Amino acid sequence: MNAPATRKDLMIVNMGPHHPSMHGVLRLIVTLDGEDVIDCEPILGYLHRGMEKIAENRTIVQYLPYVTRWDYLATMFTEAITVNGPEQLGNIQVPKRASYIRIIMLELSRIASHLLWLGPFMADIGAQTPFFYIFRERELIYDLFEVATGMRMMHNFFRIGGVAADLPHGWIDKCLDFCDYFLTRVVEYQKLITRNPIFLERVEGVGIVGGEEVINWGLSGPMLRASGIQWDLRKVDHYECYEEFDWEVQWQKEGDSLARYLVRIGEMVESIKIIQQALEGIPGGPYENLEIRCFDREKDPEWNDFEYQSISKKPSPTFELPKQELYVRVEAPKGELGIFLIGDQNGFPWRWKIHPPGFINLQILPQLVKRMKLAYIMTILGSIDIIMGEVDR
Repeated sequence: MNAPATRKDLMIVNMGPHHPSMHGVLRLIVTLDGEDVIDCEPILGYLHRGMEKIAENRTIVQYLPYVTRWDYLATMFTEAITVNGPEQLGNIQVPKRASYIRIIMLELSRIASHLLWLGPFMADIGAQTPFFYIFRERELIYDLFEVATGMRMMHNFFRIGGVAADLPHGWIDKCLDFCDYFLTRVVEYQKLITRNPIFLERVEGVGIVGGEEVINWGLSGPMLRASGIQWDLRKVDHYECYEEFDWEVQWQKEGDSLARYLVRIGEMVESIKIIQQALEGIPGGPYENLEIRCFDREKDPEWNDFEYQSISKKPSPTFELPKQELYVRVEAPKGELGIFLIGDQNGFPWRWKIHPPGFINLQILPQLVKRMKLAYIMTILGSIDIIMGEVDR
């Protein structure tokens, strides 16, 4: 007869990599004492595609379609960071209209990303209805993207010195209509979720991170702002034209999963405010800095003497990246998305190091779930908001 199990017998459980709550192919090796989590080890790399190495063998324009595969729910931000680096290295001016168009696209992308965080997060903790609601609004955003860029998810819309195309006729009115409609939907989400006692039971006081702790771990985005630190790169770095708009940094001081939810809900409303101001004040003029098409064109390219500028009807400029190094960053929906770029008097970057917010934020997961119940892993992991394409690159 088997001896009865004692409390000293620990059980090791694999969560993932194909578990639906893992938000991609993340594997957690969880050590359990009954229902209590003793240890948790995240195993990464199932979605690694060598994105940094690919960048070192492509010109910037050739690499742009690849970058939307990092964080494939907030694709405009990966494109923005990819063109911001060479623009700063080459001191390239972006026309005012192009900057406004970029801001509109970035904030729509932020809303789409937060929506697709909200739905699965609610499903993880047992509420199925919001999962269907969020797709209703997200489809409208993707319809706007499709009309403006030709693609719903992988847009390839940003260009060095501007954007690929101007906004089509009637697009601004459609976007303003969406903004008015979406504000009513946010009120609906708040009625449905924010004061729901079952939801509050599952998230309040779960996964608390203190203000000093978030700084020591290097966390960013809603993870940082939910712990009482008012830090948003749109206010700090003043990139694009964000300083021209009236909006507030969303923050909470509790540092738990509920605070992270409230920050993201608030950010969606602030994004709508920015979009409305940008649409109403969008200036005329060019959508692209055409002078940069002649900027630092490489002499005698070594790629089998094939003229890379003649691939398409609209010629793609090949830049000689100057011999400098640079770190650029934007405030993506998940946190600080950055690139460390080293040029080498060549059309290809010598080094292209990606700083993904999801990867940095995921580091704190083992510490947050220790001494918690097994069921809280899903709540805490969901509140961090990770996308494995960006974590593994």
